[in-house]
Amino acid sequence: MSFIRRFIDPYLLLLLATVALAAVLPARGEGARVAEVAVTVAVALLFFLYGARLAPAAIWAGLTHWRLQGLVFLSTFALFPLLGLAVSGVARAWVPGEIAAGLLFLTLLPSTVQSSIAFTGIAGGNVPAALCSASVSNLVGTVLTPLIVAVVFPLTGLLPAAAGGGVSLHAIEGIAAQILLPFVAGQVARPLIGEWIARHKGPTSLVDRGSILLVVYAAFSEGMVSGVWQAVSAGDLALVLLCDGLLLAAVIAGTTWMSRALGFSKPDEIAIVFCGSKKSMASGIPMATILFAGSSVSLIVLPLMIFHQVQLFVCAVLARRYAARGAGGVDPARADERVVEAAVDSR
Repeated sequence: MSFIRRFIDPYLLLLLATVALAAVLPARGEGARVAEVAVTVAVALLFFLYGARLAPAAIWAGLTHWRLQGLVFLSTFALFPLLGLAVSGVARAWVPGEIAAGLLFLTLLPSTVQSSIAFTGIAGGNVPAALCSASVSNLVGTVLTPLIVAVVFPLTGLLPAAAGGGVSLHAIEGIAAQILLPFVAGQVARPLIGEWIARHKGPTSLVDRGSILLVVYAAFSEGMVSGVWQAVSAGDLALVLLCDGLLLAAVIAGTTWMSRALGFSKPDEIAIVFCGSKKSMASGIPMATILFAGSSVSLIVLPLMIFHQVQLFVCAVLARRYAARGAGGVDPARADERVVEAAVDSR
């Protein structure tokens, strides 16, 4: 178990088990309609709780470090998308169109919050700046990612035909209603329930992880029922893994070089590298279910699911290397407890 926790994200195993369940027992008929309603409720609850957990003061405090925040923002919403256009453009000749679209889609997503903070803490980086960067990235990405998708996908021709050839205003309104509004409601309710949420991490963690598992089950069930997975081969999976690895390596190298060229301190460099090189599965999968046709979602989110594990493994190794060089990070085994919880719940 210790080996698994160090080198394989246990949550990935749950995701794989959920995919297997959808393959064997996909939701059909009335079950599919129930799953669709459950997904809508679960995603709204997920972002409501996220809004209730996130302290506004923590965001504003970090915004004063505008050079660092600007570089992370450019990496997340400029460098990544440019690389995504190049990689997806090449990959589309070798993999199904939905997978190529998924490679581009993952590069348009905001950064993660928890793992960015945790790895920054392990490596001895600037944790408050990481908290601010990741939080602002998620908040801005809720609005910016759908808009970029609406502009970029029709121009590239990567958008699956099932999605209607473009992202509609209705889809963007769905993002606002299902993600942005619950987040704002959570911020409003924070003075009333923030303390309770801070003390009861188990239930909120269950909602965090359980909602994503539910979304994955519904998406892959639709893919199984429609026969979409018959188009995927082992070679496709290997190519996606290669593309994900190349994207991550390029961004880590780019953010490291830019941080040093611009004269950032080592703690700031660490925060920039870890916040600027991540993509959020927690935000990405719910967005994909709204922005794209149901039968295509299981393939579109596949590159994101693989990228999630790749980024965790690579960043775990990188964080330990930073720490070994004397950055003064925390014990990796206790990073989630001592860094993530303290930072996200700080007020």
